[in-house]
Amino acid sequence: MIETSITPDNAVMVGVATPNCSYEKTKEYLEELSFLIETSGGIAVKSFIQRLAYKDPRTFVGTGKLEEIKEYINAEDIEFVVFDDELTPSQMRNIEKELDRKIMDRTGLILNIFAQRARTSHARTQVELAQYQYLLPRLTRMWTHLDRQRGGGGMNMRGPGETQIETDRRIILDKISYLKEKLKDIDKQKTVQRKSRESLIRVALVGYTNVGKSTLMNILAKSEVFAENKLFATLDTTVRKVVIENLPFLLTDTVGFIRKLPHGLIESFKSTLDEVRESDVLIHVVDVSHPGFEEQIEVVNQTLADINAHDKPTIMVFNKIDAYTYIKKDEDDLTPVLRENWSLEDLKSSWMGNGDTPSFFISAKQKENIDELRTAMYENIKRLHAIRYPYNNFLY
Repeated sequence: MIETSITPDNAVMVGVATPNCSYEKTKEYLEELSFLIETSGGIAVKSFIQRLAYKDPRTFVGTGKLEEIKEYINAEDIEFVVFDDELTPSQMRNIEKELDRKIMDRTGLILNIFAQRARTSHARTQVELAQYQYLLPRLTRMWTHLDRQRGGGGMNMRGPGETQIETDRRIILDKISYLKEKLKDIDKQKTVQRKSRESLIRVALVGYTNVGKSTLMNILAKSEVFAENKLFATLDTTVRKVVIENLPFLLTDTVGFIRKLPHGLIESFKSTLDEVRESDVLIHVVDVSHPGFEEQIEVVNQTLADINAHDKPTIMVFNKIDAYTYIKKDEDDLTPVLRENWSLEDLKSSWMGNGDTPSFFISAKQKENIDELRTAMYENIKRLHAIRYPYNNFLY
């Protein structure tokens, strides 16, 4: 694993609102970025948002906004500036030169969190591969302090910076090749493990990060899976055998998804995501108390589509009803009813409770409505089991 001594202490955040991403939506994204910074051990002290037609290809934000950020971080002695998008190597180099501070983008921050939270050899290998793939095109920025030197006699000589870059590039490429081969071996082992479990129906918990999947796993499987109110508390796939009434099945807790999830992480976590891809039933857990839960559903659905796991039988579980709040309108208020004015009963009577996909509103923390969910899981698993093993129908 690459040592990451770049955990931000105090940091400012930077986002850009464009015609494709409103100011309100950008503000919401920065709130999530603040949570990411907190998860990594830092504190987000201020955010900067600029409205632009498009992100500046040189410095992400305009020169005026960059100068405003510079004045603030110098006055407040802020060490880190975190951008809510993946910066190109040239953008990162230009911004760092202008601000004279440590620059981090969203991808680098997520990779940093994954590096902190990886516990098993498998997870550490996956994260390390993603780190090196992220680092490779950014090597030049690491050596800007070394000048190129020109030799005598009119001949150009490569300076120590260029030589070191070439050496590091070769080392990293070799490391990437090694890690890919190592993950191939792990994938083969995981495939064998999954094949050995083919006799049982497999159910996978999926959802946005920090929606309560691990807490629900602990209730359903009566296990002790690590659960914490932080993003990416779970990186390693956990599989438990569960029995509801007389029917056994396997329940899998997986890594949470997030918007703008680095592509390298999706590739590196292929064997982990295979648990989702090869499952028979998905339980899509949603944090109904989050103001942006509908977009989070879309992010998860898109990620499932990206890994070809979107067409599986699915049970929607709207968790954290104990934390759900809404703004009740006065009877004489004639302004339009907005999303934040909907009560929990309103949500239940909407598409969320009346669609083709079975839906349940629960509180895993308070263990509310868990029995109804168990019954629905049992019926789905029994149906699939009867199709796969018709000679065992006498069991139910």
